[in-house]
Amino acid sequence: MKELFTIFIGALLVNNVILGQFLGICSFLGVSQKTETAKGMGAAVTFVMLLATLITFVVNKLILVPFKMEYLSTLAFILVIAALVQFVEIVIKKIQPGLYRSLGIFLPLITTNCAVLGVAVTNIDKQYGLAQSLSNTIGAALGYVLAIVILAGLRERMEDNTDMPAAFRGLPISLITAGLMAIAFYGFSGLV
Repeated sequence: MKELFTIFIGALLVNNVILGQFLGICSFLGVSQKTETAKGMGAAVTFVMLLATLITFVVNKLILVPFKMEYLSTLAFILVIAALVQFVEIVIKKIQPGLYRSLGIFLPLITTNCAVLGVAVTNIDKQYGLAQSLSNTIGAALGYVLAIVILAGLRERMEDNTDMPAAFRGLPISLITAGLMAIAFYGFSGLV
């Protein structure tokens, strides 16, 4: 149990996929303008990460390893993630059309979100069992949500700041803020 908690905290804070590993930066910067949109993207990425972990674990254990085709893992994982994203896109379009429109192009980009693929590959590379893989994935997914929602909240507050020099408004201050967040998250490295 302690090992699972350590893996979870490590993925959530210490090796945060966005702020520690710099994976998934495209959606992190593109969808973090409004908190509600960031939460929606976080939920979609979390759902895809969890299902991708389960399916890639099974594909790896039952197909790739027994047939000695581990070299195809990246391709197989990308195909699994692409299919899951298509499913998520259809569901969100039906259930939350407003969120679907606000996510725009970034929803299909979850397919190429290296954070999702990175977690699946990390689970296999570290030879995690199913419980360890799920602990790592939940930590990574919540770490993604934490980072994108914090940045979105900060960006909403900075948007109203008229004292900020014009050269810093928009993307420049977002990049500076993301860098400062990464430095702050680096402080968690002593935890695990």
